[in-house]
Amino acid sequence: KVGTSDMPVLITGETGTGKELTAKAIHERSRRNKGPFVPINCGAIPETLLESELYGHERGAFTGALQLKKGKFEAADGGTLFLDEVGDLLPSLQVKLLRFLQEGTFERVGGQQALRLDLRVITATNVDLQAAIAKNVFREDLYYRLSVFPLTAPALRERPGDIIPLAQHFLQKISGDERLTPLLADDAMTALIAHNWPGNVRELQNLLQREIGRAHV
Repeated sequence: KVGTSDMPVLITGETGTGKELTAKAIHERSRRNKGPFVPINCGAIPETLLESELYGHERGAFTGALQLKKGKFEAADGGTLFLDEVGDLLPSLQVKLLRFLQEGTFERVGGQQALRLDLRVITATNVDLQAAIAKNVFREDLYYRLSVFPLTAPALRERPGDIIPLAQHFLQKISGDERLTPLLADDAMTALIAHNWPGNVRELQNLLQREIGRAHV
């Protein structure tokens, strides 16, 4: 349903619940599916580099900026920009993001010209943004701009009926051949269902990859 619109989407959920896969699915069902899907993890890039990564920079904007560089925003023009861990954005970058959502324009680092782009912004976080707002580390006005359509990616322990089908899917993917897909023993299925899965779907996939690797050693 949300794929057919251009409204901003905020996906919340624990680490490993598939927030980026959800964002990709929205992009693929949108009118922008012929354009790029550009992801960036806001928590994985040093604060000193994040602004340049997002917005690009002009030549001479800072020491080492020897040429113009386009950022993730421009790379996503005509498509979808996915900002993962948006709760980690610095206040100054929150202001820039809010301006873009309001006006559709931004400036490169060191630039004076307002650049206009046509893209959709999807964001995700595993932190409680309402709590971050209460602590004055996340802007309330930005939160409401990002969460026009909020989605929650549920934890794996909240949907135990998905554990075995997901395990079988990953086993087939790892084996690369349906005829060679290992079968799950009854005790293995019982153990998988009983596990709490703090790392969610990613933990399940990593576990199966590790076990298949051991079986072939």
